[in-house]
Amino acid sequence: MPSAVRPPRTLYDKVFEDHIVDEKDGNVLLYIDRHLVHEVTSPQAFEGLRNASRKVRRPDCTLATVDHNIPTASRKNLTTTEKFIDEADSRTQCMTLEENVKAFDLTYFGLDDKRQGIVHIIGPEQGFTLPGTTVVCGDSHTSTHGAFGALAFGIGTSEVEHVLATQTLITTRSKNMKVQVDGELAPGVSSKDIILHVIGIIGTAGGTGCVIEFCGSAIRSLSMEARMSICNMSIEGGARAGMVAPDQTTFEYLKGRPLAPKTDSAEWKKAVSYWSTLKSDEDAKWDHEIFIDCKDIAPTVSWGTSPQDVVPITGVVPGPDDFQDEDKKKSCKKALAYMGLIAGTPMQEIPVDKVFIGSCTNARIEDLRAAARVVEGKKVASNIKRAMIVPGSGLVKQQAEAEGLDKIFTDAGFEWREAGCSMCLGMNPDILSPGERCASTSNRNFEGRQGAGGRTHLMSPVMAAAAAIVGNLADVRKLAPPSMAADKGSPKIELDAHMEDVSSDEDLDRIIDAPADPVSHPPSQSTAGISAGMPKFETLRGYAAPMDIANIDTDAIIPKQFLKTIKRSGLGSALFHAWRYEPGSDNEDASFVLNQEPYRNSKILVCTGPNFGCGSSREHAPWALLDFGIKCVIAPSFGDIFFNNTFKNGMLPIRITDSSALNRVADVAKAGKEVEVDLPNQVIRDADGDELAKFDVEEFRKHCLVNGLDDIALTMGKVEQIERHEARRTREWPWLDGSGYLARHRKGPVKVEAVSVPKTNRGEELKEPLEW
Repeated sequence: MPSAVRPPRTLYDKVFEDHIVDEKDGNVLLYIDRHLVHEVTSPQAFEGLRNASRKVRRPDCTLATVDHNIPTASRKNLTTTEKFIDEADSRTQCMTLEENVKAFDLTYFGLDDKRQGIVHIIGPEQGFTLPGTTVVCGDSHTSTHGAFGALAFGIGTSEVEHVLATQTLITTRSKNMKVQVDGELAPGVSSKDIILHVIGIIGTAGGTGCVIEFCGSAIRSLSMEARMSICNMSIEGGARAGMVAPDQTTFEYLKGRPLAPKTDSAEWKKAVSYWSTLKSDEDAKWDHEIFIDCKDIAPTVSWGTSPQDVVPITGVVPGPDDFQDEDKKKSCKKALAYMGLIAGTPMQEIPVDKVFIGSCTNARIEDLRAAARVVEGKKVASNIKRAMIVPGSGLVKQQAEAEGLDKIFTDAGFEWREAGCSMCLGMNPDILSPGERCASTSNRNFEGRQGAGGRTHLMSPVMAAAAAIVGNLADVRKLAPPSMAADKGSPKIELDAHMEDVSSDEDLDRIIDAPADPVSHPPSQSTAGISAGMPKFETLRGYAAPMDIANIDTDAIIPKQFLKTIKRSGLGSALFHAWRYEPGSDNEDASFVLNQEPYRNSKILVCTGPNFGCGSSREHAPWALLDFGIKCVIAPSFGDIFFNNTFKNGMLPIRITDSSALNRVADVAKAGKEVEVDLPNQVIRDADGDELAKFDVEEFRKHCLVNGLDDIALTMGKVEQIERHEARRTREWPWLDGSGYLARHRKGPVKVEAVSVPKTNRGEELKEPLEW
């Protein structure tokens, strides 16, 4: 009998299928190769491990750093984290991470390490990110790593704990979306303009449920750093991840990286041979396709409070009448009020208060070089209160200083900072004051993203540099030489800072080191009944708070200033904080629904606008809803990560795409009457028991909610499958175990033997089968 012919596959299909540990009824146990950890979304995950007496299964597969809420001030006087960070909550989070990485034997780049930086910059920089891998992090912009042909996506804190404990995730397949960009970029147009243009076309929910592959001649011509910027913002288009097929540009970037296979080794050759197969087959099938010609892309800036609110710099601020859709009309009116803009105003006439060049989107050496070319020999405009350059890592900073870029910036009037997330999300001292307007190279322009009341305009590094010089939003083509074209491919780094930093065993120990006892670590006691079993969700009856708003993002659900906690509880008072309270005070805004009776006691939220929970991966959003008392959210669509996070916390998100059915539920909610959600029968009823709507829910997730099962307990029953995959991984992809790049430094492999996964679990206690 002839062997079955495999159907044509996309890049996503190939990487996904190479990591399947087990699959049943559409649910997949996916092996995770690389896990990045930072201080904000990890404390509760480590706490969960401790509560269940669990170890980290594969310490060699996790890399940790601090980035989100650290100060970016000079570290010349740094002695300890405790003394360096003034803000108490930020200090606690960073010190907690330091304690956790020691307790669980993890690799850590701390404030005193020159390799410290933003997680999505240090991963590729160190060669920790490799083609064909699965990469996760408790941060939505993990999609950045997809530029290498990796399947990379953000996860919530419960999933962080799941990966630490099992090195796997329970997930489902995504749809395939192709965004093909062809042609040659015009001078002044960069990869940031490409992705802003794409999001402007598809919207912030256009990629929901999909993994986007970016392809075409324009994408192939980009440097790795430029590709990272594009994949970074695929999450802003609603996608689960973004990917670019690896090619010679990818391989050249990886040569000599400390955690990549050694270039002259057999493993390197085997790796490149495998990596070269990672491309979509010619006749692969796509669920969605978008085609873009570079001639249609101009330097692009955002005007509103969503990444989809973009226009060319030569355009004007749009008004509600420019949109046909009623939701978009409402969103435009709301955005204009927040941004303090008048429809019809030319974008180039909008004055700027501050300029921020940094973030995981645009803080790499190529970005700083491009910005420096614009500002060299010029001065920051007198009306600019503050202009900041924040390198993405200590190594980027070191490289820039070796090239003299820091002097170019400081001579022009910019501040030269230390590595960190900085003003991208304002969880640190670098924030906007209410009403201040910022030209920013970051990735989100949500309300309050860079500081309560702050107004953000997204753009490329060269456009932000131009705004700093002009004092208004500006067209860089008027300032820079006609030949200037950003992101056409960065020069090879002359000073190989990456390799220079790995010059001794002492340095290497800080990169990635096996525990003192590199053997399996079975828990000290049985975990039966310990794993975080959840309350059962069967029938929920209560008041439903109505909201008629589209694109309610996680920054709105819980602003970033409330993320500085190492606990899961106590966040209910922060829920919708900017909307519940008058600006700058603790006085309730009486017009907000949750401040009204009977909605103060709501158990259900009914949102008639689409894309609820878009934006960040922060699991604090469902924690805040749950702490307030809301256990169910009903909406026409959800952000993918938020949707997953709710289930992890025993909550039920219900999609109702039938507008008439959704409006029936909303009408009952507006009338102040109770609503009943019946999960076993998948029905929503009014207080009299009359059916309002039916809803669909994935059978596996329904089973978990009704029985109070958590994912880790289920995965503990799959130990044999996990071990088989790890054996295959070592056999077929040995470079992922690290023997190649550490052979000249260390005897024996770096691979840390996996922790034994106990076969006892909560499932036995409940007498429930653990099969999916």
